[in-house]
Amino acid sequence: MWDWFPYVFFPFKIIVLGVGMFYAIKWHRDQENKEKENRGP
Repeated sequence: MWDWFPYVFFPFKIIVLGVGMFYAIKWHRDQENKEKENRGP
């Protein structure tokens, strides 16, 4: 009955982790750019 579980769970997990890493990197880059703008010329 649980034969389908790994085929559904692992791709879902990879997609969720991939999206999470994308947004984590994007957030850090945005913070860095915002800090550069606030520092001034």
